[in-house]
Amino acid sequence: MKRILTTVAAMIALATPAFADPAEGIWQTEVDDGAFAYVTIAPCGGAYCGTISRTFQGGGTEYNSENKGKKIVIDMVANGDGSYEGKVWRPSNNKTYIGKMSVAGNALTLKGCVAGGLLCAAQSWVRVQ
Repeated sequence: MKRILTTVAAMIALATPAFADPAEGIWQTEVDDGAFAYVTIAPCGGAYCGTISRTFQGGGTEYNSENKGKKIVIDMVANGDGSYEGKVWRPSNNKTYIGKMSVAGNALTLKGCVAGGLLCAAQSWVRVQ
């Protein structure tokens, strides 16, 4: 009997889907200063961080950027409504901004803001994986 219960418990555990946060995955950035990147967003502590995992020239040729492996999305905390707040690093000017992010399906909007969040520049990213 114990063996049957163990087997049933294991089957239920395997059948239960994993519930990942909608922001988790690999995202393609917009072209910025002639290049774009794939950013892998994953949990980091109690937040989400995005690391540049691949880099491409504007035409799509992959190249080895010095920014690979660096965090571009930093400590984004989910607000529970598909929006997040944290920090964003822009490689082209090496500045970190107040970050805002929202996810809707396979689209991610990332904003870097100054002046307490009043002035923002945004990019729209698409899910790669």
